Amino acid sequence: MLSKNQLKEIQSLQLKKQRDLKKLFIAEGVKTVVEILTHIPGSIHHVYGTRVFASTHKDLLEKTNTNFTEISEEELVKISLQANPNQVFAVCNYFPQATVSYNPSVDFSFYLDDIRDPGNLGTIIRLADWFGLKTIFCSPDTCDLYNPKVIQSTMGSFLRVNVVYTELNKLVASLKIKTIYGAVLEGKNIYHEKLEPGLILIGNEANGIRPENMSRLTKHLTIPKHVQSGTESLNAAVATSIIASEFYRQLKA
Repeated sequence: MLSKNQLKEIQSLQLKKQRDLKKLFIAEGVKTVVEILTHIPGSIHHVYGTRVFASTHKDLLEKTNTNFTEISEEELVKISLQANPNQVFAVCNYFPQATVSYNPSVDFSFYLDDIRDPGNLGTIIRLADWFGLKTIFCSPDTCDLYNPKVIQSTMGSFLRVNVVYTELNKLVASLKIKTIYGAVLEGKNIYHEKLEPGLILIGNEANGIRPENMSRLTKHLTIPKHVQSGTESLNAAVATSIIASEFYRQLKA
C-alpha cells in the first residue's frame, strides 16, 4: 500500500529542483531496477513493486536488504511516468561524483554542447555504452542525467557510462586534449578522413555548437547526405551514433 507521503515524495521527484534537493531520482521497469539491485544495490532508496515482481525477485530483494513496498497495478500506474508501466518503480540515491575514465591520446569520447532533449541524451549514453565508452562529457546546461526520461531511454546504460558535466575549456585544459572534432554541416566527409583519438563535439539540436566552442575545434567533420536529400540536419542522437560507429571502426574494431 502506498501512503500519501510516499506518493507526494515520488511525484516531487519529477522536478529537477526537488531531485537536486533530495539527491534522489526515479528508475522504472524490471530490467533497469534489477540491474541496479544487482550491481549497485547501495544506491537504492526504496522500491515499489507489484506482487508479481516481489515473488519473481524475492531472493534478490532479500539479499540486498532492499526497502520494498508492494503496491497494486493501479498504484503503479498512479506513480509511473510510463504509458505501460512494467511491474516496478524505484527511488534511488544520486551517484557519487562521476570519475573520468578517458585518455584523449588513445581513445575518443563525446562532449555534448547544450543538448536539451532527454531522449537524445539517454540514447547517446546508451550508444556510448554500446561502443565501449566509459565517460562522456556534457556542458553544464545540457539536460539533467537524472531526468526520468533520460534514465528510461538509457535502458540501464547510465550504470556503466560516467557522465561528467563541465565547461569545455576546463575539460580541454585538465586533460590536455589536442584533437577536438566538431560535427558540423560544412565539414570534411567523415568517411574520407583518417580519424584520430580525441574529443568530438555534438551541438544543440536547433543551434549547433556554440561560437565560443566552435573556436576550439581543430577538425570539422560532416556526415555526407544524398544529393537529393531534402533534410537539413540529423537528430543529435542519430548523428552521434553514425560518428561513433565510424570512430569505433577506425580506432577499435
